[in-house]
Amino acid sequence: MGDKASRRGAANLGMPLMIVAFLAIAGFLYWLNLQAKADAASRAVQEDVPEETGPALSGTLVPGEDLQVDASPYLGMTIKVEGLTVASGLGTQGFWLELPNRNPFLVSMSEAVKAEGISVTPGQTVTVSGVIYAMGDSVLNAWSASGGIGEGDRLAAEFATYYLEAQQVQVRGSTGGGQG
Repeated sequence: MGDKASRRGAANLGMPLMIVAFLAIAGFLYWLNLQAKADAASRAVQEDVPEETGPALSGTLVPGEDLQVDASPYLGMTIKVEGLTVASGLGTQGFWLELPNRNPFLVSMSEAVKAEGISVTPGQTVTVSGVIYAMGDSVLNAWSASGGIGEGDRLAAEFATYYLEAQQVQVRGSTGGGQG
């Protein structure tokens, strides 16, 4: 018959190893909890940093959803749209805003805004204040004659039925003040 002396104590290790495993898991979960709290605290501090803002923009606040449905009720009115992303530029004349339904809306910079030297790049978030106008051939001809848009930009601008002539532009998070 075989000698069972070599297995002595081996059967008694199950309970201590199980306790050690539970303690290791509990310690790991505690460490993860501390990391999550530290991460949440650092995000809260980053969100509390005030954004650089200039003077308040004038005009009736209009949500982007209203412009994407129909801009005609705002024809001739001074409006303000906030927090929209710049989709692309339009020569030196203006830029396209991305509405919530991902369609573009044309913004033409007034001479005063151009004189301020405001520049926007695709992806930036802007707040724009200005007057809504209907698009027409005379507007496109004036922009082309002034050199504000090229032939390719003119073809794209022809699809706009309305545009916003920006009197003030604030670029969120810009270092140069971002207000015009």
